[in-house]
Amino acid sequence: MSDVTHSQPAHLVLWDIDLTLVDLSGSGGDWYRKALATVAGVTLERMPPFPGRTELAITTELLTAHGVEPTPELIDRLWRELTALATDPADDLRARGTVLPGVTDVLTRLAETHGVVQSLVTGNLPAIARHKLSAFGLHTHLDFEIGGYGSLSAHRPELVAKAVELASGKHNRAPEQVVVIGDTPHDVAAALACDAVAVAVATGRHGVDELRASGAHAVLPDLGDTGAALRAILG
Repeated sequence: MSDVTHSQPAHLVLWDIDLTLVDLSGSGGDWYRKALATVAGVTLERMPPFPGRTELAITTELLTAHGVEPTPELIDRLWRELTALATDPADDLRARGTVLPGVTDVLTRLAETHGVVQSLVTGNLPAIARHKLSAFGLHTHLDFEIGGYGSLSAHRPELVAKAVELASGKHNRAPEQVVVIGDTPHDVAAALACDAVAVAVATGRHGVDELRASGAHAVLPDLGDTGAALRAILG
């Protein structure tokens, strides 16, 4: 079950996770290295870029680059191993990373705002997405049931469309406005492809100028200024 229930959403706010809400840089490569060795008996030699991409795109490229056919069966086995590694209770994610500036306050303020429903559009697998956010206490304001996750498609706009579809079905009404928040041009492009508002934060590998040039409706250095973040998200 989801942690949050609302009715008649005016705003559907869809968050990216990595380098938008939390910084767990290096973890994905570490988990993939171990999973690839366990599932395919292959030593990781080259890691595809992660930011803004979905798990299906990353996994497919990774296997192909190492001479392994990315069959659905193998991808499923690799994902199960990745999930086991990422959610291992012995691996304290709080020791690996941190919550980015202002995130907790913005999530809380949005949760207190009438008509706002918050969920995810993330390249992560569902169980990993929940675990990453739960580790930092960021899960309570998000409806995980209506998220768009990286297992769905290699194309990020399809994740946004799926989240909107699920939210509309759950609440028996399409949201009046959809807002997508992320740190890469991929996040911005996915929002624009679905006629959503794109809010970009320069907390990842892309600077303010690059994010603005990608077409974002609003660009913030981070979420540290709560008022500025809420104005960008809610208009």
